[in-house]
Amino acid sequence: MIAIILGGATGYSFGDRALCLKPFGTIFLNLIFTSIVPLIFFSVSSAIARVGTKRKLGKIFSSMAAVFISTGFIAASFTLLIVKRFPPAEGVSIQLPLSEQTTSPHFLDQLSGIVTVSDFSNLFSHQHMLALIVFSILVGLATTAVNPSQKTIFTEFLQAGEAIFMRVFSLIMLYAPIGFFAYFAVLVAELGPKLIESYVRVTIIYYVGGILYFIIAYTGYAYLASNQYGIRLFWRNVFLPVVTSLATCSSAACIPANLAATKAMRVPPEIYETAIPLGTILHKEGSIMGGMIKIAFLFGMFHLDFSSASVLLTAVGVSILVGTVMGAIPSGECWVNY
Repeated sequence: MIAIILGGATGYSFGDRALCLKPFGTIFLNLIFTSIVPLIFFSVSSAIARVGTKRKLGKIFSSMAAVFISTGFIAASFTLLIVKRFPPAEGVSIQLPLSEQTTSPHFLDQLSGIVTVSDFSNLFSHQHMLALIVFSILVGLATTAVNPSQKTIFTEFLQAGEAIFMRVFSLIMLYAPIGFFAYFAVLVAELGPKLIESYVRVTIIYYVGGILYFIIAYTGYAYLASNQYGIRLFWRNVFLPVVTSLATCSSAACIPANLAATKAMRVPPEIYETAIPLGTILHKEGSIMGGMIKIAFLFGMFHLDFSSASVLLTAVGVSILVGTVMGAIPSGECWVNY
């Protein structure tokens, strides 16, 4: 907390001169990224290997899909209420330059490039997370199908690898105060001037809405999980993932922090070791909320009707698509994921 406060104050006080701290924040992010790939492989593979039966695995995956879709719908609907009450494009006047028409890759071509890679070595990049998860699932399923002695040996290897790389993450976190200080200093120095321009209304709506949703909805989800005890467990352990997401603006970089937090929340390993990596790629409620605000912003900017039931339902559906399927497609944008 001290590092974050000092970093923000440094970025605000020194402005562009604070950008010299960027390499120190980049070192922190790069260390996390280098530990993510082996950590995901070992955690997902060992979790599936421990599940034991395909029936139980299918139950986990179906429950996970139901939770992702339902909570995504709640996030989109919550944001819809906010943008209807506080239109994000109100008072904004933007001159849109004409641009050349471009063609986008076909969605199915993009999808095949997301879930698979053409070479095994490409799996060792954090830019191919979903392909790595698919490969890890296959390894876990294959482990459950071999004879008991081989399964025991390989499962122990996977569990040992997971424990080692979680320890690697804990060592990286010793550098976290320096990394957080540098990242927040650069974040404030870079974004500060932009946030006081014409997009300040959109920014405020997004961040205030996101914070409210995070507090209200996730407290409710924790209560559904385990009543008052669940709420206490959640708020006692959620700080590290929240700070990591704000500092790095990377959902992938938050995977180790989320794994550590959910373990401390006493979530069963077969649940968090599959739900966290997959949810990080396929379930971004921050992106869902951002997508809804962008849609409302564009409708307002072009003075289009944003009140009919068909338009609102389409907006909700598109925003959920942005945070699920399209959320796995690298776009070069920085999302703050709560």
